[in-house]
Amino acid sequence: MKRDKIKIIGIPTDLGQKQRGVDVGPSAVRYAELAPRLEELGYMVQDAGNISVPIRGCLQCEDLLPAIREACTKAYAAARDAESEGWLPIFLGGDHSIAIGTIGGMADVSPLGVIWVDAHGDFNTPETSRSGNIHGMALAVLTGLGFPELVNIGKKGRKINPENVVLIGVRDLDPEEKTLLKKSGVTIYTMRDIDERGISVVTHETLEHLKHMERIHVSLDMDSLDPMVAPGVGTPVPGGLSYREAHLLMEIIADIHAPVSMDIVEINPIIDLKNKTAETAVDLAVSLFGKTIL
Repeated sequence: MKRDKIKIIGIPTDLGQKQRGVDVGPSAVRYAELAPRLEELGYMVQDAGNISVPIRGCLQCEDLLPAIREACTKAYAAARDAESEGWLPIFLGGDHSIAIGTIGGMADVSPLGVIWVDAHGDFNTPETSRSGNIHGMALAVLTGLGFPELVNIGKKGRKINPENVVLIGVRDLDPEEKTLLKKSGVTIYTMRDIDERGISVVTHETLEHLKHMERIHVSLDMDSLDPMVAPGVGTPVPGGLSYREAHLLMEIIADIHAPVSMDIVEINPIIDLKNKTAETAVDLAVSLFGKTIL
């Protein structure tokens, strides 16, 4: 049954990486008029404000992991509650570590398929990561790998089956992360796959792969787009999705398997150009939730 009410939940954390500024991402997306654009599509929209999270500047390095656990635990509860109340939640990050909580909470009741759109694999562990940044470990944590403090948020153990995850847009992986991903069972479409075969084929294959899943979550990292399209991200990588490729991805998902929830992450307004990245994110979100050209 199609859900007709959307809850916007901000998670303004920059705890998972070293580049400051993504904590302002939720404000940038709201300023880009996410709620009014969704209301134009006929949704009832409730903005639940921001979850309170620790401030990075007030923490020592050894306090980061407990602080991330605290933020993700709150996100988990917010996601679980929104799902149980029949809302279609959109989570505004913040860095991609928020997905440990958002996807975990959405998967609390029943299995969840995940479409993870990202320039990076986010499949590092503390042993493989070159940077130590937890936003680069989020997907691994959700599949049961990494810090037990994060893996065991909410229900203990992994929250999603790797075989129910599709990673799209990848073009920047650490060497040992590649090995983990190849063994993981996650379906991966790199930018080469998209260049050679086209985003339409990739999207249709993704949805065919996940057709057995009743519920789909889309986790959109804005660094999946080319920096020319989305300049305001913390970890830009050249050669990403074009504006139209990203839109077509969202449009086809909306046509075939409407999502039950979404993350929008890694927008950094401090290094953006006139809020271009947040505005693009809103354009993509409304396409995912039903906006059509005709």
